[in-house]
Amino acid sequence: MNKIFKLSIMALAVCTTMTGCLDETVESRTYASQDQLDNAPKNFKMMSEALTAALCGSYVYIGNAKAGYANDWGYPSIMIQNDIMGQDIVPANLDGTEWFLPWYKDEVALGAQYAYGQMPWSYYYGWINNCNVLLGVLGGQEPTESQKAGAGEAYALRAMFYLDLVRMYAPETYAKNPDAPTVPKKTETMTKEQSQHNRRMTNKEAFEFILSDLDKAEEYLSDYSRADVYTPDVSVVYGLKARAYLTMEDWKNAEKYAKLAQKGYAVMTDDQYTSRDNGFAEPTDSWMFAVKFKSTDYIVTNDDGDDCWAAKMVDESASGCGYGANYGQPFYIDAHLYSTVPSSDFRKKCFVNFHADEALDSIANANKADGKATTAEKAALKAKTNKAIDSLFTPYSNYPSVLYADAAKPKYDGLNIKFRNAGGAAGVESQYVGWCVAVPLMRVEEMKLIEAEAVGMQPGRLEEGIRLLTEFAKTRDPKFVYGKHNEAYGNSTTSAFQNEIYWQKRIEFWGEGISYYDARRLNKGIIRSYPGTNHPELCRWNTEGNPTWMTRIIPQAETSYNFDCTNNSYTSAPTSDSPEYIFK
Repeated sequence: MNKIFKLSIMALAVCTTMTGCLDETVESRTYASQDQLDNAPKNFKMMSEALTAALCGSYVYIGNAKAGYANDWGYPSIMIQNDIMGQDIVPANLDGTEWFLPWYKDEVALGAQYAYGQMPWSYYYGWINNCNVLLGVLGGQEPTESQKAGAGEAYALRAMFYLDLVRMYAPETYAKNPDAPTVPKKTETMTKEQSQHNRRMTNKEAFEFILSDLDKAEEYLSDYSRADVYTPDVSVVYGLKARAYLTMEDWKNAEKYAKLAQKGYAVMTDDQYTSRDNGFAEPTDSWMFAVKFKSTDYIVTNDDGDDCWAAKMVDESASGCGYGANYGQPFYIDAHLYSTVPSSDFRKKCFVNFHADEALDSIANANKADGKATTAEKAALKAKTNKAIDSLFTPYSNYPSVLYADAAKPKYDGLNIKFRNAGGAAGVESQYVGWCVAVPLMRVEEMKLIEAEAVGMQPGRLEEGIRLLTEFAKTRDPKFVYGKHNEAYGNSTTSAFQNEIYWQKRIEFWGEGISYYDARRLNKGIIRSYPGTNHPELCRWNTEGNPTWMTRIIPQAETSYNFDCTNNSYTSAPTSDSPEYIFK
């Protein structure tokens, strides 16, 4: 069913009141309780499997489908929430049926006292608590040989969660201000009383803690061989260290760990990246860590399966279901970003070109029946129209009539077709097959670009960094020439080299939750207002440097229980569109 999202401020307040009184509250997840430790099964394998299984496939925040939250499906939902705050993802419209509008519009619902403001906090500290329960079973002792893998996974995941939180909630980056507040530290040894007087770590304290966890994870996972990419191994630990050191601007260590992380992986090829049958639905040799929606997951099997990643991000479904495919709420690429991608770059094939709507109008006008047309003539014109439309969408889909879906989408220019169904034709026909997709959380391409940036930012090594960047870029565009993608994008303080890296990551990881962290790290602004923009009116905002809404607000459910926890300042959205920015 198409769950219509028209929550008023009052309704959001009610949601917060309801969820704030349940076991889903932040306060109840701040530490591993004695009951949890006493009742935790001693089978580390089962416990560690549960750590990653909790990242998607169930209603993480509300806990059930009755609440009607079609954006409550775990880690991949956070990826969209983050990226849509910027400029690269464009919603279809602002009519209130888009489940990610609060993050795009900087709505008051993201404030401290509302449910959506609490959502990411509850997600992350719930997952952290799961790690704490597992580590608490050790009782401060070294893990046995049979426990090492489970302990290593818990340390790796806890570090990943804290790294995300720090980059989401710290008002300033580590490199700019090591003393800036981040988030409270909650571990397996913390008591309820301690959690009530738990100040926010500084950037310096947070990264020391994160790296300490990653050191332990590296030690315990050094000999671990995983069965699939849905469990972290030592390469993922190296990748997390690379992300951490990149954020710290510790370029040497960022280079070191980005290189270590790449061992055994290969970048996605054109055929893999743009596959019309299963592009970004199944892991490839480039995927380092991922989650997967399974056929047994309730949010896939219930009712119509609409509450999951693919229901939002996959735009081909003959089932009649899906926000992207059939309910008129797909996502689009920013028009300017698309215009900067050369036609020789295969990543451009992941989006419908910006002449599709004009071509559709032309087809309709050419085959318009006049008032004297017979039934047979009208039928012939309809068939001719359908054939022309199929021909128009054939370059983008093996199922062109399904992608068009009888005008189920408000527009087609810039339409996202990067993410496809699992199961090929069977997945197109049935969402219960097609939406059981994998979602990448880390790919080797990110490590390639971290290495290039880290090298190029070291004294005397810029040319080497440019060479590494060019080598990577040519795997996407054989005609790539360095120096054509260095626009400042709302901030002129970063170097032309870093702007080139930033551009590569924006197009390479569109929709994968990476761009948000780079925008914050580099203090990039957003530019939504410019000639030819496809961003909806009333949200065409331009900022110099990070917009305030990209810094998350700590929920009241935390500050009400944790008396030493300060908060970030909430700033309401702009009240009017910005003057049009002219790109050079």
